[in-house]
Amino acid sequence: MTEETRLIHSGLAQTPLARTVGPPIQRGSTVLLPNAAALYDHESQVTYGRQGLAAQSALIEALAELEHAAGVTLYPSGLAALTGALLAVLKTGDEVMVVDTVYKPTRRFCDTVLRRFGVGVRYYPASLDAAALMEACGPATRLIVLESPGSLSFEFQDVPAIAAAARARGMLTLIDNTWAAGLLFKPLDHGVDISVQALTKYVGGHSDVFMGSVAVREDSLVRTLDDGVLNIGWAVSPDDAYQMLRGLRTLATRMSRHDASGRRIATWLAGRDEVGQVLHPALPDAPGGEIWRRDYSGACGLFAFTLAPGRPKATEAFLDALEIFGLGFSWGGFESLAIDCDPQLSGRGAPSDYGGPLVRLHVGLEDPEDLMADLDRGFAAWRAAS
Repeated sequence: MTEETRLIHSGLAQTPLARTVGPPIQRGSTVLLPNAAALYDHESQVTYGRQGLAAQSALIEALAELEHAAGVTLYPSGLAALTGALLAVLKTGDEVMVVDTVYKPTRRFCDTVLRRFGVGVRYYPASLDAAALMEACGPATRLIVLESPGSLSFEFQDVPAIAAAARARGMLTLIDNTWAAGLLFKPLDHGVDISVQALTKYVGGHSDVFMGSVAVREDSLVRTLDDGVLNIGWAVSPDDAYQMLRGLRTLATRMSRHDASGRRIATWLAGRDEVGQVLHPALPDAPGGEIWRRDYSGACGLFAFTLAPGRPKATEAFLDALEIFGLGFSWGGFESLAIDCDPQLSGRGAPSDYGGPLVRLHVGLEDPEDLMADLDRGFAAWRAAS
């Protein structure tokens, strides 16, 4: 062979590879098969890199262990995981019942995409119990979408009761379980069919990589979801999968810190004159606290509180005075964040009156004393502007 050809075919990977604590990152679109018969053997082996190689497979295996799942499918973002799961199990003529407190981009997808393809979409209050929800469902209802706690306002649903009632009627259930990160609550163990989470948040843990996952309890759904990813053409990179797997290793340790700091700050906020109510399930008499204590093993760092009524600009003054809390929409990383929720609440079918402006906090891994001092700065600015 000429030198040109030898250079192209030299430098192949060491076989077998040295064993490391993480999987190898295989950056490959082409997969070389052992023989001609294997070229079209899609059932027993990977034939194209988009299907995922070592890093993706390791992450899938670890997430299946976390979620107690029959299988897990990966998506390039948390929203893609939600929309991909909906597209995989719904068809024209079906109806989906969606909790009214759902994540706003999920609502946007339901209203602008699912409806366009002939899927009926109806929203139900998070306060409905299982019996009332079943009464509201129609003959075309195929899927019930839950989010517990609800986005922004943290309503808890009786997930096991709803899942059992839906299964008895032949309907599927799907839950956005990002708040619990697959660690604090195990939806599949409680009868839910499809558990979705934005790995971008707590599993990634560092606010620098996008990914979503869908875990299911039955093999038939594994195939349905995998086919959906294959047919639409989604893929996640090996480098991103490796980063997610790295984040997963420390998830339990980080969540414990988020939980402890979040409870401390929530308790401190509950004693402030500037605060109306604190929406954190671990506080005494918190809405949904009985469900949280029954079904969850802990809390994360995400919760909300209301400011006492004041001038419209007072909420902005509170947020603008913060120095440690960043103003940003994501959460689940090492850093603390805050947002004003009220502009998003108007998109709901039945907006609730929370008695004052609603502010969402993500309590990160900073020292809680520093975070409380930062919030104190915000309250001083709020008082001056009220």
